[in-house]
Amino acid sequence: VRLVESGGGSVQAGDSMRLSCAASGQSFITYSMAWFRQAPGKEREFVAAITWTGGTTYYTDSVRGRFTISRDNVKNTAYLQMNSLIPEDTAVYYCYSITYWGKGTLVTVSS
Repeated sequence: VRLVESGGGSVQAGDSMRLSCAASGQSFITYSMAWFRQAPGKEREFVAAITWTGGTTYYTDSVRGRFTISRDNVKNTAYLQMNSLIPEDTAVYYCYSITYWGKGTLVTVSS
């Protein structure tokens, strides 16, 4: 079972970026998927989650209104659309589902 994140990189404050999390090895269709992040020197924190139907989403307060989580169950992929990025969003972003973690993708936002 693998979760592979992609789409990270370096952007300027105010820019947008979309992360992807491709799942393989088993179907994740009936499981919720989530994004976490870990900034330098800080603990890993919850960012967003989505139920298996996509009908319910959850966000941490600091990203609500700027980030959107979605999923494509045909492609077994989850997404995190990040708009109006700020330097405080700089972190390694991890995908999580069931009990599996991806290896993360680095997002760097400069002012």
